[in-house]
Amino acid sequence: MNKILIIDDDTGLCELLNEYLTPEGFLIKTAHDGAEGVKLACAESFDLIILDVMLPEMNGFEALRNIRALISTPVIMLTARGEEIDRIVGLEMGADDYLSKPFNPRELIARIKAVLRRIHKETDSKDGLAKLPKTLIVKDLEMEPGSRKVTCGSHNIELTSVEFCILEALLKNAGEMVTRENLFKTALGRDSSVYDRSIDVHVSKLRKKLDAAAPGIERIKTIRNAGYLYILESQAE
Repeated sequence: MNKILIIDDDTGLCELLNEYLTPEGFLIKTAHDGAEGVKLACAESFDLIILDVMLPEMNGFEALRNIRALISTPVIMLTARGEEIDRIVGLEMGADDYLSKPFNPRELIARIKAVLRRIHKETDSKDGLAKLPKTLIVKDLEMEPGSRKVTCGSHNIELTSVEFCILEALLKNAGEMVTRENLFKTALGRDSSVYDRSIDVHVSKLRKKLDAAAPGIERIKTIRNAGYLYILESQAE
């Protein structure tokens, strides 16, 4: 049974989500302010955290920052409809996905299951190293799927689960475009939508981490309105 922590000051919404999620096989705990949520998130083991942006005591961004400093539990953020900046900031700070309020509980369940499928797939991969693909090497970048280790030059790079999935897909298809739709399904476990910039924000974070390890080298090229491409040496301008 997957254990989920809901951090939201809307007690009515928490009760509603509990009614929807419990029959789906989830064990639910709730916290109604950011400080309480951080304390509970770090005191117990959860499979996933649902975190609202607008919280008393400590807002969702501060709570996420504190959570990410200590644990890597997947986080889905709840944001006000139309507040794109909140979604972008949340993803940049380490959220795995987001959902705008108001939302259909069935959509939240789908997002939760997509994140958990990805996490479970990664765990299964670690337990079956012999079945994993060999180390991916493109120029000075190396990725070891088994150990989830990425090195660029002589530097180890710490990637989130989503960033790792994106980079793995790009490296496997180095020199060829990977569509945004493909990356949504591979890294987030769901279909894309017209105004959803989740993948773009994760790619931006990935670029920054690669550039910090080896500055001045263009590695990931944006194919406008289509997808992304990991550049081979022959394709560099």
